Amino acid sequence: MPASQDPNNDAKSTASTAKKRYFGTDGIRGAVGQAPITPDFMLKLGWAAGRVFADANGARGKILIGKDTRISGYMFEAALEAGVAAAGVDIGLLGPMPTPAIAYLTRTLRARAGIVISASHNSFEDNGIKFFSGTGTKLPDEIEHAIEAELEKDVSVVRPELIGKASRVNDAAGRYIEFCKSTVGQNLRLNGMKIVVDCAHGSTYHIAPSVFTELGASVISQGVSPDGLNINRDAGSTSPQVLADRVLKEGADLGVAFDGDGDRVVMVDHLGNVLDGDEILYIIARDRLRQDIEFGGVVGTQMSNLGLQLGLEALNVPFTRTPVGDRYVMQEMIQRGWSLGGESSGHVICLDLSSTGDGIISALQALAAVVHGGKPLAELRAQMNKLPQKMINVRINRGTELVGNAPIVAAVHAVEAELGARGRVLLRPSGTEPVLRVMVEGEDAAEVSRLAEQLAEAVSAEVGSTG
Repeated sequence: MPASQDPNNDAKSTASTAKKRYFGTDGIRGAVGQAPITPDFMLKLGWAAGRVFADANGARGKILIGKDTRISGYMFEAALEAGVAAAGVDIGLLGPMPTPAIAYLTRTLRARAGIVISASHNSFEDNGIKFFSGTGTKLPDEIEHAIEAELEKDVSVVRPELIGKASRVNDAAGRYIEFCKSTVGQNLRLNGMKIVVDCAHGSTYHIAPSVFTELGASVISQGVSPDGLNINRDAGSTSPQVLADRVLKEGADLGVAFDGDGDRVVMVDHLGNVLDGDEILYIIARDRLRQDIEFGGVVGTQMSNLGLQLGLEALNVPFTRTPVGDRYVMQEMIQRGWSLGGESSGHVICLDLSSTGDGIISALQALAAVVHGGKPLAELRAQMNKLPQKMINVRINRGTELVGNAPIVAAVHAVEAELGARGRVLLRPSGTEPVLRVMVEGEDAAEVSRLAEQLAEAVSAEVGSTG
């Protein structure tokens, strides 16, 4: 079975995180009130991080703490603050801020690290923790291992005169708004453009509308009334049809939607068509080619639409895939020296502009392409032929071995033979539930659906769950 279709490909690629007790591929996440997403653990986590990031020479350092708008963020912010202070490190409190803003501020305020309290696109019942290094990038494995090693120790408090002090960073929002605007240069104007902006009742609610308004757009805001419980509820990038309906109702030029923590973006054109991360990536790459801006190539994932790959190949732009997860996309971008990458889910990374995926900055890059090209978003979208894709989840028993399963390999090869060079097959185990994701792509939607059902039935018959 080719590597791109190896069911255990993700597991191999996450070997570096397999031995960690708490950290996954994107920090620590779970249901509020269930270990480890509890106040006592967060206090200890803050202490452990403070110990790791404390200056060995005794100089006072600072760790920034920001959060999204879910109600449990207040509780965990206080617990983390106490833990960091007990380790003798100062704290800068950012309040509700997009995840990429926390990465940016960690870097520009010269903090030792940044802590994000967020469960991204999940509902309010979940929460989690992400860390950024002093350079605004996700932590390397060795630092995560070091934090976990400290978590095994008993909490101790530094001498009273060395306890960390907390202060609020009052100009955090203004700093980030100005940074976002700076990424499109001084001359870009969105004057005359009517834009619907959906903030998912999340952390962009007081940021994104201001960015687009200050660039000259007429902004219609929705999803900007967080109450601690409504984050991502029927709003934002996980409910794009809500945005599409509003764009059509308002007769807007386009719409932009973010997820709860602001690192994902989807867009909608004036016809109500939803653009995912693949299409946004393609539009940005094509515009950079037009401007003769060097970006090397584009990094996608196993889930990136084949239409993105074929469209970039037609432009002679190199393209490569990684396992699902922006962590792996970023690693590949750095290794290759490329500045564009992302996921179809809406994580788009412009590494020459930001140290992490940033929904607002990615949306601005696509809007800049609209302005530069003098064409509506719908026309730019049509330049990439997104192929029909069908995914079916097949329940399997936990621990089921898939590599080398001859009947499954034969079933995959049979589907690939029918698709030819203009199609693709992917089998990918879920990282969170006993499910194998069976995905088929091709040019004909009916054929893709038929072949996906055929392959799913073959997989289920061989390794389907009996429970």
